[in-house]
Amino acid sequence: MKKRWPLVFVIMFFPFLFAGDGTEEYIVISWNDLGMHCSNKDFSKITVLPPYNNLRAQVIRKGSATELPQVVTAGFNVQYSIPGNTYSVGKTNFWDYAQQLFGVTLAPNIGLTGVGLTGSMVAADDHFYVDGIPITPYQDNNLVTESPFQLALVELRDNSNTLLFSTQPVIPVSNEMSCVSSGCHSSEQDILDEHDNEGGFDPNNTPILCATCHADNALGMPGQPGIESFSFVMHDKHKDKTNDCYKCHPGANTQCFRDVMHTAGMVCQDCHGNMAQVALSIENGRQPWLQEPSCGSANCHGPNYAEEPGKLFKESRGHGGLFCSACHGSPHAIQPTVHPNDNVQNIALQEYPGTLRRCEVCHTVVPTAPGPHGFLPATLNVTVLLEGLFNGTEMNKVSGTTGYRFPGSIADQIVVELHNSTYPYSIAAGPFTVAVNTNGTSALTLPVSMGASYFIVVKHRNSIETWNGSPVPFGSGTVSYNFTSAAGQAYGNNLKLISGKYVIYGGDVNQDGIIDTADISPIDNDSYNFMTGYLSTDINGDGIVDTGDMTVVDNNAALFIGKIVP
Repeated sequence: MKKRWPLVFVIMFFPFLFAGDGTEEYIVISWNDLGMHCSNKDFSKITVLPPYNNLRAQVIRKGSATELPQVVTAGFNVQYSIPGNTYSVGKTNFWDYAQQLFGVTLAPNIGLTGVGLTGSMVAADDHFYVDGIPITPYQDNNLVTESPFQLALVELRDNSNTLLFSTQPVIPVSNEMSCVSSGCHSSEQDILDEHDNEGGFDPNNTPILCATCHADNALGMPGQPGIESFSFVMHDKHKDKTNDCYKCHPGANTQCFRDVMHTAGMVCQDCHGNMAQVALSIENGRQPWLQEPSCGSANCHGPNYAEEPGKLFKESRGHGGLFCSACHGSPHAIQPTVHPNDNVQNIALQEYPGTLRRCEVCHTVVPTAPGPHGFLPATLNVTVLLEGLFNGTEMNKVSGTTGYRFPGSIADQIVVELHNSTYPYSIAAGPFTVAVNTNGTSALTLPVSMGASYFIVVKHRNSIETWNGSPVPFGSGTVSYNFTSAAGQAYGNNLKLISGKYVIYGGDVNQDGIIDTADISPIDNDSYNFMTGYLSTDINGDGIVDTGDMTVVDNNAALFIGKIVP
């Protein structure tokens, strides 16, 4: 992510104290630095890694048509917690051996850096961070089965502790380091006993921290002079025995490599090399953990996608000063991944999984200039008229209890989905909640991956789900589709002609795909109770449920109107 837009680090107080009108909007994006942190569960014999997890976050003040978004830190507090995982003591015996292993006495559920399972992140120049969260893979309600991809809760608060925004990144953790369970070694004592000919080593003086002797950059420990690093020894000693990374890295069950590259058929060795190659690279001077494969290499994505000079992907920043991981996800968990929890944050932000590429998330509007890596967003323009709101010329604006529900020319909201063109016509992108204007126009930014032909499906809170007539080819640039020009623009000609325009049938109050008495009854009840506001029973959107709404539903029920799908 080399290309940058101007980055302004704003020192500011909470908006209503400093920024005048207090209309600023903020979001927070959070991620784990590695995509997986593993640790031992039992520390009585051998310790490779302690419970130690990291989170990063960036706070963005959203932009507008005239202002760029800004990364901000001052005046804000970013808090973290792990819902459903509130303690670690008892899920592992780490605290029983922390003094012997690391020379520190720790309070229960407090990790090596002094942080716990809840707390506030530290503010740096352009981001927030917390290192050393002592999480285990066991949730409070299940102490037997690992849950390696738990969701953290990250909350953005101002100086008065008012919640401004929240998000849920994965905080990955696994105990699946399989020296014994994989069948390679009979016991951890067996591993220690294999060291007994090495001078001064007592395999019975347990617990033993491997990094005490073998340098480990993951822990920042230099080891002992003349002894090879932990990464070298592990790869060199086992290079003639296996090339299965999951024998040590988590794992056959965890499957920590789970991202878009995995989905494309890549394996660990495509980037890192096999066991012998990894060992040889270390022997030739590479520093494990500190020097890793580069996205910008010639045999990978190339220089337009390179990390910052001298930095790893996890450390690099690009577009607008955002970390690469803020948009793309963590190493080994590049978006989208095969695990649903990894995709929760981006779906919440942009309504679909994958790289965070919906410009409006930060900009509010879609910029006309190219974005990161020269990316130009594809746009879908949909023109649709809703029977309940259509007055013969355009659509009326829907009302709530205190006036129009939406500002400007927005009539209401619709939901747009893209579905695959072949059976079973599963959803390919969306659902996208989109504002539709009084003239029927609406627009949304599409994932760049949408390069095939898809059905366009329009849904509305009290209208019939309507599919377009036939699959539409998508690619780069803008795709436009007009449902109002002909009956055949909808699958099965499922549109109604009013004043020369084809409109989507109204009256499916309960959204079961058919207009019938089940839709009439709630309208009748709300009308009897003089209900007002932005209600699904208010078909014509005037803010009052009455006979005007009943008429639309009654007429369409008499025609047995329902959704028609491939």
